[in-house]
Amino acid sequence: MKIWCSEHIFNHPWETVSQAAWRKYPNPMNPSVTGIDVVDRKVDKHGRLVSHRILATEWGLPSWVRMLMGLNDTCYASEHSIVDPKNKVLTLKSRNLTLSNYCSIDEQLTYKPHPTIKDATVLTQEAIVTVKGFSLASHLEGMVTSTISSKASSGREAMEWVIDSINTEVKDLATTAKKSMEEISSTMDNIKIADKINIENINLGVKFD
Repeated sequence: MKIWCSEHIFNHPWETVSQAAWRKYPNPMNPSVTGIDVVDRKVDKHGRLVSHRILATEWGLPSWVRMLMGLNDTCYASEHSIVDPKNKVLTLKSRNLTLSNYCSIDEQLTYKPHPTIKDATVLTQEAIVTVKGFSLASHLEGMVTSTISSKASSGREAMEWVIDSINTEVKDLATTAKKSMEEISSTMDNIKIADKINIENINLGVKFD
């Protein structure tokens, strides 16, 4: 068994980072994730959003390896997550379904507000790799762990990409809302001017009578 741990700080509020974690796939930084299906989703008695999703991925294994193990191009993983808005904690736990008889990969990601840096979020990532049924299990566990470590940076880049997209959407929405308010204000001013002109015309008509 090999354990890998990592910590990363996002210079964004927890709410933004949590939303980005939900919208992480698909994105150009992680093209291997090809699909997500929601199996179950509910709000528990503590007000937390609890979800179960199945992720479809392409591992990019050589064709001879797929033939040897009887695998398709697509592999699957199960993900359980809890969003606790009261305590501001997002936890995602995943485990591979494909090849689980040979190699199990238990991964947990936890997002929390940084304890001292304002509007920053701490990501704590942990992976436990266990290879079974092979004489070189420890070596294989090390290889898988190294792969997880190398892909962690691309995962953080993907998060930043999604966060930028979210911020752009917010700016566009704010711009649209501002434009709409300006149009409404302009319309109201035109109505007031028209009403004033009508009143003045009526008063003039009364005088001439």
